[in-house]
Amino acid sequence: MDVTFKKKKEVLEGEVALKSRDLEDSHEGFKGEIEDCTFEDKFITISPECVRCNLCVEECPVNAVSDSTSSRPARILENCVKCEICAQTCPVKCIHVIESTSAVQDDVTFHLKDVEVPHRKLRMELIKVNPDNCDSCATCVKFCPTGAIAVPEGEIAQIDTDACVGCGACANVCPQGSIDLVRELGPVMKTKKLLVDQDTCVQCQVCEENCPVDAIKIDGDRVVLDQEKCILCEVCSTKCPVGALKLEMV
Repeated sequence: MDVTFKKKKEVLEGEVALKSRDLEDSHEGFKGEIEDCTFEDKFITISPECVRCNLCVEECPVNAVSDSTSSRPARILENCVKCEICAQTCPVKCIHVIESTSAVQDDVTFHLKDVEVPHRKLRMELIKVNPDNCDSCATCVKFCPTGAIAVPEGEIAQIDTDACVGCGACANVCPQGSIDLVRELGPVMKTKKLLVDQDTCVQCQVCEENCPVDAIKIDGDRVVLDQEKCILCEVCSTKCPVGALKLEMV
């Protein structure tokens, strides 16, 4: 996705003025005036094609993805730190990392662009159906992304192991818990690196206090980064008040 759309600056100013009427201290005749500016952001979203495998839920290091069920797809929560691990993990590429740019000049321009994210290795090693539990409801068939499951009338679920990718959607949605899966999931791929400018750092400890996985510490006058723990999110680099931390694409 690479989309750009615009609106007139006067329209946005009118919307600001309209919303200001809800403020207690607003004055009649208030006119919203917006100066020229540019704002960049990034967000992660899950499309309706979610197959309910819950891999993203299991792999999120900060519990920022809500559980999916047969009636509800997974959802990114407000505590997301944009590490992109969920997008790397999704077996059907329905989790999107989107960069947004909003620019106010003569017009207001919004630009949305999908970020290319590599995918981790995912492979099914063993999958089987417990014949004593399966009640032939075929819920698993509905969510299998590769059509690897069939439920003949009056029989238990049949799985084509050559077509199965090991995502686990069937095991997650099965109401009877009748599907057992063993899979191989590869390591997270490093697409960024965190640069630390020791000379600029003022030892304020903001990075240490805000790191969601305790991967960064201040030791004397130096920043110490635990490479094994670090998930390359955007927390420390965006909160550092002096720009001593910076995420850079590899």
